[in-house]
Amino acid sequence: MFLENTVNHKEQFGWIEVICGSMFSGKTEELIRRLKRAKFARQKVEIFKPIVDTRYHEEMVVSHDENEIRSTPVPAAANIRLLADDCDVVGIDEAQFFDDEIITVCNDLANRGVRVVVAGLDMDFKGNPFGPMPALMATAEYVTKVHAICTRTGNLANYSFRKSNSDKLVFLGETEEYEPLSRAAFYKAMLKEKVSKMEVEVEEVMHTKKDTNA
Repeated sequence: MFLENTVNHKEQFGWIEVICGSMFSGKTEELIRRLKRAKFARQKVEIFKPIVDTRYHEEMVVSHDENEIRSTPVPAAANIRLLADDCDVVGIDEAQFFDDEIITVCNDLANRGVRVVVAGLDMDFKGNPFGPMPALMATAEYVTKVHAICTRTGNLANYSFRKSNSDKLVFLGETEEYEPLSRAAFYKAMLKEKVSKMEVEVEEVMHTKKDTNA
């Protein structure tokens, strides 16, 4: 369970909270919950997201459950530093899509006394650490890892398996392109995909040899 930090007015430093997990794990839902609580407490809150994320709305941060909060889309992490003046709380969604400057930006804001709440995928579709997320998790005071439910086993899922054939690292999508999988299901799915590619390559080689001999 996450507990908000108590405020010590003698200490002017803020802190960083990271909410991470796979697709469909409720990261954005939890981000919105924390930011709405801060707004209810009459704190000045600003929310940012990468300009590439326009899946649901160009300006709103929207969860899969259609919960939403207004945000400012920015092209680069450096813009957040310029736009977050006089804020008590700064929220950042889809942090994995930002450049590495986001790490310095979040720490600079926290050092200025700002509470920074960051949400993002901790792993990409190949199961590798995603962009600046590992460094953000390492420097944060609080890290909350949320889980989806595996569509194949019903166990807790922490991997985002891409069902499409695209190899692009930044590939926005929903249930048509991704599904949350447990470790076992993800391993089996990746192994099956690897075997399938090997079979295709062998078939292509056989066709090439046949054409050469003809």
